Amino acid sequence: MDDDIGKIKVIPDYFQPSTSEDSSPPKKPSVKTPPRTENCLRSDSYLWPKKRFRSAGFMLNLLNIKGLPWGSGADGQEKVELTAAELESLRTQLADLEEREAHLKAQLEHVDEILRSARLSGYLHIRTRWKPLPGEPPPIDDTDVDDWLPRFVVLHGTCIFFYLVCTDLSPQDSALLSDIVEVGPLPCFTREDDTQYSLYILTRQGLRYECSSASKIQVDSWLTALQADCKSKSDTKLSNGDHS
Repeated sequence: MDDDIGKIKVIPDYFQPSTSEDSSPPKKPSVKTPPRTENCLRSDSYLWPKKRFRSAGFMLNLLNIKGLPWGSGADGQEKVELTAAELESLRTQLADLEEREAHLKAQLEHVDEILRSARLSGYLHIRTRWKPLPGEPPPIDDTDVDDWLPRFVVLHGTCIFFYLVCTDLSPQDSALLSDIVEVGPLPCFTREDDTQYSLYILTRQGLRYECSSASKIQVDSWLTALQADCKSKSDTKLSNGDHS
C-alpha cells in the first residue's frame, strides 16, 4: 500500500542506486599498440632524413634565402640546389651572424665585469658646463634649456666613466678622481612632472658635470662616495706637506 502525504505520492526506495549489472559504466575498448616491425623501423629511418632536411630548409629560410629549389639526388634523398650567388649570400649572412654573436658576447662580459668590480654604477642624467675664466662675463641663465642626457655612469678605480648605454664597450667620456676639486649637491628641480635630485662635479680644468636622478638615494650614494674620495685626497696632500 502506497503512503499518501497530501497530494504527493511517495514511492519507497525509488532513489536507491540500482544494483543491476546494466548500470555499470561501459568499459572503454582496449587499444593495443601493434608491435614495431621491421617495416615500421624502415619507415622511421626513411622519415628522419626528411625531417632533417625540412629543419635545414627552415634555417635557410631564416637567412632570407627565399624560394629554395628542392630536388632529389641520385640516391633519392632531398637536397637544396643553390646558385653561386645564393651560396655566397648565405656565407655572408652566416659571417654577419657570427660577428654579431661575438659582439653581443663581448657586451655581456663587459656589463658583467662592471657589475662585479665597479664601486658605483647606474643611469644618471648628465649635462656639462664650463666654469668661466677670470674676466669672462657670467654664463647666460639657461635653466629653461632641457639639455639633460641619460648616461650610464661608472665609478671604477680612480676614474668616472660616462657611457651612452650600459652595453657600450668604450666610454664616451671620463674623468680622473685626482682631477676633481669639488663635489656638492644642487637644488632640486622639476623635469617632466618628476622631482629631480642633483649634484655637481667640478674638475681642475674647469669642466663641471651636473648629474641628476629621480632617486634621492642614488644621488646621495654618489655624493657620499665622491666626497669621501675628495676628502681622502685632501688628507693625503696634507700628510705629504702640500698646503696649496
